[in-house]
Amino acid sequence: MTVLLYGRPPAVFDPPAEATQTSPLIPGSAALEEIAPGSVDLAVIHAPPGALERRAVLAHALRALKPGGRIDAMALKDKGGARLKKELEGFGLTVMDEPKAHHRRCRATVEGPLTGLDEAIGAGAARIVPDTGLWSRPGVFAWDRIDPGTARLAAVLPAFKGAVADLGCGVGVLSNVVLASPAVTALTGVDLDRRAVEAARLNVADPRASFQQADVRALPTPGDLDFVVMNPPFHDGGQEDRRLGQAFVRKAAEMLKKGGALWMVANRHLPYEADLNDAFRCVRVVEEGAGYKIFEAAK
Repeated sequence: MTVLLYGRPPAVFDPPAEATQTSPLIPGSAALEEIAPGSVDLAVIHAPPGALERRAVLAHALRALKPGGRIDAMALKDKGGARLKKELEGFGLTVMDEPKAHHRRCRATVEGPLTGLDEAIGAGAARIVPDTGLWSRPGVFAWDRIDPGTARLAAVLPAFKGAVADLGCGVGVLSNVVLASPAVTALTGVDLDRRAVEAARLNVADPRASFQQADVRALPTPGDLDFVVMNPPFHDGGQEDRRLGQAFVRKAAEMLKKGGALWMVANRHLPYEADLNDAFRCVRVVEEGAGYKIFEAAK
């Protein structure tokens, strides 16, 4: 039996141990949109919270199912679960719905023609966003706008030289700013989201740049970089987790050479000062205001 898994459902849902993982947030996963139509017996989907992204994921999964194939989808009640049954019914399914572990769980079998798949897939596809002029897609962080924190950091970055990393690079906004300096010899962008990495490769047309999908916390640390820039994440699975940003700070310090520097922006309420002072020789606040703070930290 061919089984697809999207995301990491809570253990209470008994996610299949032998399945092809298709989440773009898990490095090494298959791309759901590239699964052959009509090739799958069961799709288990931990549905994402954004409506456009969720409907596209459901539509891709349904397109991959064989006639008689089954979908088992779940989402937190306040993060799309309350709409999950109606969305699946809109594709032409008869849905069995039940509450479980603060989620709604919806199961259905493909028994006849499905409707609306192409429209949902198109609405969740990559495109150039008119307001930014950048490639992006629903589900990527700040997909249809420039994040205000990123914009504030971009406005104060100096002209760098040498080798630079953009950690949590998103669609490449900061990478383009860094590469405006001809003294930069190489820029490496890293993001956990495969979709963001794909967009960054389209948005940053510079031979000095390269992008990779990886968990920043697991990166090797040769300690040879001149600069690191970042707007670190502080949410995991929709919940605030300050340990993410703290781990980014430590990783940035490990990646930098002696005398190298980190430039980062953070929401004002996040307590990164202790971690910065522990990991770096000198830390200064470059700017603070409008709910953000920008740091320069020298190793």
